[in-house]
Amino acid sequence: MIRKIILKNTTLYYELHYKNVKNINLRIKADGKVYVSANRRIAQEVIDDFIMSKAELILRSLKEYEDKPPEPKKRYFSENEICDVILNLCEKVYPYFEKKGVKYPEIKFRKMVSQWGNCRSKGGILTFNKNLMYAPLECIEYVVLHEFTHFLEPNHSKAFYDELAKVCPDWKTKKEILSKINIR
Repeated sequence: MIRKIILKNTTLYYELHYKNVKNINLRIKADGKVYVSANRRIAQEVIDDFIMSKAELILRSLKEYEDKPPEPKKRYFSENEICDVILNLCEKVYPYFEKKGVKYPEIKFRKMVSQWGNCRSKGGILTFNKNLMYAPLECIEYVVLHEFTHFLEPNHSKAFYDELAKVCPDWKTKKEILSKINIR
């Protein structure tokens, strides 16, 4: 749902998504769009207050994006190639997880706008974003390792990141590179 709010004499339109989340989340994209996600139980005035508290950050970020010319999307793989690349990476990393008792999962692909991959650990399903074709190979490998690690640790706890660091010590760098890729 599109919402409107006035921040320091500037009208801001933002897209509000209700999700099963604990916190109010704010995302400012390079194209100037602002996204907010919140739990349905959070009152609209609380969400508005949160946005007001972030007014300087939002306006500064929008100004920076306005002044910076958009970077063209760099494509590393074709849409057909990306599925093969990911499948090959899954087969490459699987022996490590097999030794830890993980059964080989069902692998699915689809275009997603807010995540690079998804793990349904109880169902044994990994879903990967076809937009990974815009990511370099080492970042795709990070996503594959990240999703496989969810079979060992189903949440994003410290234990999860400790386990991920065993197979991908530079995961923070790769995550940062991915965060700069606009998939909308």
